[in-house]
Amino acid sequence: MFARTNRLVLRRFTPADAERFAAYRSDPQVARFQSWEAPLPLAEAQRTVEQFAQGDPEAPGWFQYAVDLDGVLIGDLGLNLNENLMQADLGFTLAAEYQGHGYASEAVRGLLHHLFVDRELHRVSAECDARNTASARLLERVGFTREGERPANSWFKGEWTDDLLYGLLRDTYLSRQPPTPAPSD
Repeated sequence: MFARTNRLVLRRFTPADAERFAAYRSDPQVARFQSWEAPLPLAEAQRTVEQFAQGDPEAPGWFQYAVDLDGVLIGDLGLNLNENLMQADLGFTLAAEYQGHGYASEAVRGLLHHLFVDRELHRVSAECDARNTASARLLERVGFTREGERPANSWFKGEWTDDLLYGLLRDTYLSRQPPTPAPSD
């Protein structure tokens, strides 16, 4: 386990996650603004989950965190750690039936706490398709600052799309956290 929130656990993927992973990543609405095409065949999901399970969250490159609600995989958070090990890019995916209940915000907040407090990263960045207003709102809700827009920047699923750029610095994150109560004697 990497982080625990009120309702969720961020953990490593296991082979048992493949079926749920294939199910939510096969949903065309979930895949709409993501890099993969739906449906995701179970055999491919099994291979992908196996690769995720063997990843190293402290090595440069992508690591996928499983988002677990009461033992059920409901989504995943992707983190692309820079070679300098002090900054990263964030992505997130949540099964459609769990959207709109605050789970994605809670998962991202849990990961940000882990990254900024436990691992002391300097910066986390994110970008999203400008049409993906739900993701943009989530990033702003959890404390990211919109840093820019790149019009017609990405050739994505057969069309040019605008990218919104977001960032959050460790110092900004820490300044917004409630003070830790002093231990009582």
